[in-house]
Amino acid sequence: MEIIQREAVYLWYYFTLQLRQIFPYWVLGMVIGSVISVFVKDKIHGAFRSLGNKKLGIFGIFIASALGIASPLCMYGTIPIAASFSKSGIRDDWLAAFMMSSILLNPQLIIYSAALGTKALVIRIVSCFICGIAAGLLIRLFYKNGFFKFDGFSEPKNRDVDKNLFLRFVKNFGRNVKATGLYFLIGVVLSAVFQRYVPSEWISAVFGGNEAWGVLMAATIGVPLYACGGGTIPLLQMWLADGMSLGSAAAFMITGPATKITNLGAVKIVLGIKRFLLYIAFTALFACLTGLAVNLIIS
Repeated sequence: MEIIQREAVYLWYYFTLQLRQIFPYWVLGMVIGSVISVFVKDKIHGAFRSLGNKKLGIFGIFIASALGIASPLCMYGTIPIAASFSKSGIRDDWLAAFMMSSILLNPQLIIYSAALGTKALVIRIVSCFICGIAAGLLIRLFYKNGFFKFDGFSEPKNRDVDKNLFLRFVKNFGRNVKATGLYFLIGVVLSAVFQRYVPSEWISAVFGGNEAWGVLMAATIGVPLYACGGGTIPLLQMWLADGMSLGSAAAFMITGPATKITNLGAVKIVLGIKRFLLYIAFTALFACLTGLAVNLIIS
């Protein structure tokens, strides 16, 4: 009983310490995410839809990737809206850039990621932006006759319809809490367990330095561990403190959201098996190359 009580005290200490550090970012992220979703989302999507009437060429890919990051929708919400974009004349290379960057990042996750420090935050934003651009360029080069199949999709139902703007915001915020709260707590608990029972030397040995092995391992574990962006931030924060390289963190932050089970299910619907496998290969390759490049530049 003494051992159990002692370990409980240690775990509670690490849990509360991590919670105090990360909780403000989680709340602020949900507040800003809800504000954008309620008041700005339609303007962002309207701006993207208006691109269909403009001859922007390759420059449209860059705009589409940026707007994908700005969009607050999850992937299951992004695909129906992308289908409506396609019907309104948006090119598939622009759609690829928008959808890829939207999978990887959104305004809420940007705020969460600020808890990792300025360097990690900048790396995440830039790498996700470039990933969207790369996806768009590849579609432009190799799939001139179209890449996506949006048959059967219609405009997603807007749940932010309450006439009272404050109530509309509160309801959206409540859905945010419901969607991310459990995963956030699980992430904090796991980080406390790691801090107590996993020596920092192990983290540094596996994910530290500039070795390709660390980047590959981080890209690999991003697949099973990533359930929610807010839930992985506490883990990443602890791993970085224990010696994880920024390149390894960058690789994790790409493969994680890109291979989250709900995102994979949504992507497979509009790609089919062959192009879905290409998506997986592209994600893994880009994550590893990004991790290696970040470590090389930082060193």
